[in-house]
Amino acid sequence: MRPAILNPLFASVSTLAGVGPARVKTFARLLGGSGPAGPRVLDLLVHLPVNVLDRRLRPKLAEAPLDTLVTVEVAVDRYRPGGRAGAPLRVYCHDETGELTLVFFSAQSAWIERSLPLGARRWVSGRIELYDGMMQMVHPDRIVDEAGLAALPAVEPIYPLTEGLGGRAVQRAVQDALAKLPVLPEWQEPDWLRMRAWPPFGEALATLHRPEGPEATAPDTPARMRLAYDELLASQLALVMVRAQMKRLGGRSTVGDGRIAGKIEAALPFALTRSQAAALTEIRADLAAETRMLRLLQGDVGSGKTVVALLAMATAVEAGRQAAIMAPTEILARQHLATMAPLAEAAGLTVALLTGREKGRERSRVLDGLRAGTIDILAGTHALFQDGVDFRDLGLAVVDEQHRFGVHQRLALARKGEAVDVLVMTATPIPRTLVLTYFGDMDASALTEKPAGRKPVDTRLISLDRLDEVVAAVGRMLATGARVYWVCPLVSESEELDLAAAEDRHRHLAGVFGDAADLLHGQMKAAAKDAAMARFSAGETGLLVSTTVIEVGVNVPEATVMVIEHAERFGLSQLHQLRGRIGRGAERSTCLLLYRGPLGETAKRRLEIMRETEDGFRIAEEDLKLRGEGDVLGTRQSGLPGFRLARLEAHGALLAVARDDAKLILGRDPELTGGRGEALRTLLYLFERDEAVRLLRAG
Repeated sequence: MRPAILNPLFASVSTLAGVGPARVKTFARLLGGSGPAGPRVLDLLVHLPVNVLDRRLRPKLAEAPLDTLVTVEVAVDRYRPGGRAGAPLRVYCHDETGELTLVFFSAQSAWIERSLPLGARRWVSGRIELYDGMMQMVHPDRIVDEAGLAALPAVEPIYPLTEGLGGRAVQRAVQDALAKLPVLPEWQEPDWLRMRAWPPFGEALATLHRPEGPEATAPDTPARMRLAYDELLASQLALVMVRAQMKRLGGRSTVGDGRIAGKIEAALPFALTRSQAAALTEIRADLAAETRMLRLLQGDVGSGKTVVALLAMATAVEAGRQAAIMAPTEILARQHLATMAPLAEAAGLTVALLTGREKGRERSRVLDGLRAGTIDILAGTHALFQDGVDFRDLGLAVVDEQHRFGVHQRLALARKGEAVDVLVMTATPIPRTLVLTYFGDMDASALTEKPAGRKPVDTRLISLDRLDEVVAAVGRMLATGARVYWVCPLVSESEELDLAAAEDRHRHLAGVFGDAADLLHGQMKAAAKDAAMARFSAGETGLLVSTTVIEVGVNVPEATVMVIEHAERFGLSQLHQLRGRIGRGAERSTCLLLYRGPLGETAKRRLEIMRETEDGFRIAEEDLKLRGEGDVLGTRQSGLPGFRLARLEAHGALLAVARDDAKLILGRDPELTGGRGEALRTLLYLFERDEAVRLLRAG
């Protein structure tokens, strides 16, 4: 049960001043809808200002600097209506040192007369510029009388906004949220807070939402550091608790004799790389131990993770147990099966597939085989951990693309057997700080080489203005029998975004290349997707126009050309994953990144990095610098709790401290029953790491 003291924070934002039912949807666009009732008070409180409006500069007109926010007192002299269509309404004012014209476009004269009555003195806030040698202020953002000035904050927070939601509405709701913030028990050590001069949690939030100067939004202020550390501690405490729970529950030693793995290795068309062999040695040592394995296998695109996973699963089967591999999408699950099936067959292993699509007799056959133990290895999606899926003796669970699954899903799969060992894999190379952050409860192995025979991919940047040349070049490649991916950002044409849509681009290319061009996107029915992929794999079609549905796990070694349209709109990690779909065979491969200029600095840097390197670990480090941790791991999209107060590029040094603190806490109070322990339970619920608290209760 969540502590009752947190209930005001988990209430809907509709309980706040000025947030009616209609506004909740707008706030949901801004904050995300974390609960069934949409965004909560807590979501708003952790939506921090990114800058401030500093209205403390109040000069006379003669001393007012240009293009700087100033608040000046003026007397209103006269109006000049706009006259012709589109002409602005002007209000002429003065003080004792000079004259100022206020300029309003599309303003109602009645509102102007109410706000700026003739002969009255008013304070106006905005930026002054020169026009025809005269000082003017276009659309002052505040117009107040003397009483209004007293109520006007001298320093005003600026929040990220969304369409239909102004800054003042967010400010009003935030102030009401702060008023509802309960005094929470202190979970940090008093000496630690004194040493760092960090304020209490509630005071830290109030300081950031009521800034006293421009420096208040910097990431290294005591208030921001305090909140970042709270979030990092909650994360690390949860990870350490998960690991402690696994150790407490004990494991089973799983030792194979090598007879099945040996046949698989003999059937491979290449020898294992050094890092594949090393990872396999580490995994087998974990399987043989009496404690449960929880290991992260990181591998760059095309580094051969699936083979390592299959050999690990073969070890479990040699010991008389079963294994399962869980993927986030049906395409990836089927790809795993396609990769493993011929090798498994050569070794005498029985493999099967279970996704949401298997129904009726086929599903019953798989479920019966699992219970009877006649199925050795099961590949599938999240359907694997649903009720009714029972293994005779599940020994090893492999979770692919770990960051798309939450801890609870990983645990649900592990609960399908007695003392199940867990291997999680990711094809997204992860910077060291993020390994510690998201996978701190795991040992880690990394595959750093590509299998022998893989050639580097030639990556080129080409302006979309040269689209006709690219289409002609693709035609020449198709004529040689090459297979080509053409990736677009959207499925169908969007009115808001001038981006190539997969359906439109397919129509265009089918007009040029006829039946050689095929289409694949996530909104197609599963059978249609499979059929399109099968046609491309078999060489019946040579050009596959697709969305990013092919980003992970698709393996067609004959594909040698990748065209990515509007490459400037994709993240670095995504571009790297897409490029990884080619260069998987012995032929030379080419990746064409088509962009629409002019490019912003970040987009330009992303594309340059793609041209410079194929090293996924370097790309991941650069991606972290450019985008921040949540996007690097895909957690912004996946619903995983990415950090909202901590920024690893700014607060990374606190991560190791939080990890050490978490280990120390659990060493002293493993059940979190002491005074600080109870407060730390509140912290875990506050940052929605309550899965860890449930583990404590589960024992």
